[in-house]
Amino acid sequence: MDCISAHDRMTRRGFLRSASAGAAVLGMAPLRFAQTYGDSLPREEVRGSRPHISFLLADDMGYGDLSILGQKNFRTPNLDKMAQEGMILTDHYAGSAVCAPSRATLLTGQHTGHVYQRGNGDIEFRPDPQDVTIATRLKSAGYRTAMIGKSGLACHSDNALLPHKKGFDHFFGYLDHRAAHRFYPPTLVRNGRIVEYPHNNGHTGEVYSGDLFLDETLNYLDEHGRSKQPFFLHFALQQPHADLSAPEEFRQPYINQFQEQPRGVGGYRPQSHPAATYAAMITYVDHTVRRVLQKLRELGIEKNTLVIFTSDNGSYSEGGYHYSMHNSNGAFRGGKRDLYDGGIRVPTIAWWPGTIQAGLRSDHISAFWDFAPTALDLAGLPIPEEMDGISYLPTLLGQADRQKQHTYLYWEFYEQGGKQAVRYGRWKGIRLNVRQNRRRPIELYDIVNDPGETTNLAERHPDIVRQIAAFMQEAHTPAEFSGFRF
Repeated sequence: MDCISAHDRMTRRGFLRSASAGAAVLGMAPLRFAQTYGDSLPREEVRGSRPHISFLLADDMGYGDLSILGQKNFRTPNLDKMAQEGMILTDHYAGSAVCAPSRATLLTGQHTGHVYQRGNGDIEFRPDPQDVTIATRLKSAGYRTAMIGKSGLACHSDNALLPHKKGFDHFFGYLDHRAAHRFYPPTLVRNGRIVEYPHNNGHTGEVYSGDLFLDETLNYLDEHGRSKQPFFLHFALQQPHADLSAPEEFRQPYINQFQEQPRGVGGYRPQSHPAATYAAMITYVDHTVRRVLQKLRELGIEKNTLVIFTSDNGSYSEGGYHYSMHNSNGAFRGGKRDLYDGGIRVPTIAWWPGTIQAGLRSDHISAFWDFAPTALDLAGLPIPEEMDGISYLPTLLGQADRQKQHTYLYWEFYEQGGKQAVRYGRWKGIRLNVRQNRRRPIELYDIVNDPGETTNLAERHPDIVRQIAAFMQEAHTPAEFSGFRF
């Protein structure tokens, strides 16, 4: 895989000065990238209670993979129930179109124009005070912190203590994204030590990693759930990422139902029943979420726990599966590795019984880099200047009139010729083949009336295109990726 080999960063203060100056030249209001909004919240008791925070992250699950969001081929009753008891964020976006940079934006609060880890490759989070994670920041407010599953701190790493150095008190899972493509691990890492599973050979075996991670999560909740000390639990599932693999009890019911031949491409082990196995993996995710929410209720802490469920990017065409088999990305164009909405708009549910009003849908435009400010808001901590995110806590509390808005959201992506994208209100701008020419034409879509991004309106709205081009320039700091300086 390609990787970032260097990252020349402009200072944050200098960047904000230049962005504001550029905005003034264009007749726009100065850009605001990060503020502390806690003082404006009407629910001081929410911040004062410092609730538990649990972030459940699926891997490559598309917007259309939930039956409550349109999936017809299989059902997700537990995620549907979670949504009915909580809030669906209909316009929430992942940090990137692939896992490593997407997870980096989640953990740091910076978008891919600023975050260090901008692509999949041999790169990992740097030592503090660089690449400070939300786990480190929450620890300063007295939170216990845990990450279970697939580490978002490095694509490839042999540093077993990296999660602890980046703020997680407890870690159990895969350090390496490539190893996490397999679901029967020969080894995992628990708190800096290697745990061996001798009956697994990396592809098949006796111990399914998802079962291990679910058990670890339930045990963690048993141990810490009733403590007065709040916790931040990041449960990073592997499913439904390729390789396609699910326990037979989940897979078998779909074998006769889905007979479609393998269609996907990519460097993953092919699956003879890809549509059936993919459906089984989503069902496994649904089962996992049920067990976690059930445990919170058993412990009596569900009313003091914010749970967010989402996916790190859209669904894929790999290992024999193609996202069209189950319409996994819904009405949206493209999939994983695309900056069209099929690659980056993700199913997102916020659940907090007694605090989040049940059955709501919010079209507040938000992204992964907003999670860290939201968590800080809950913990009563200030939001650092270097974060690009905005707390969406007012939206969760039903205080839409108090919710600050992004001027725009920004993405850049280095594979497939290089890409940039901006969501600017109702508008979506995309620039392709950026490696070839930084000033390539921008495609423009009315994402509200044309969610499938089918009609390019760039020629009809040159003023909007110019503004989006300015946003692309302002949001980007230089980086080098596989010898290409972006």
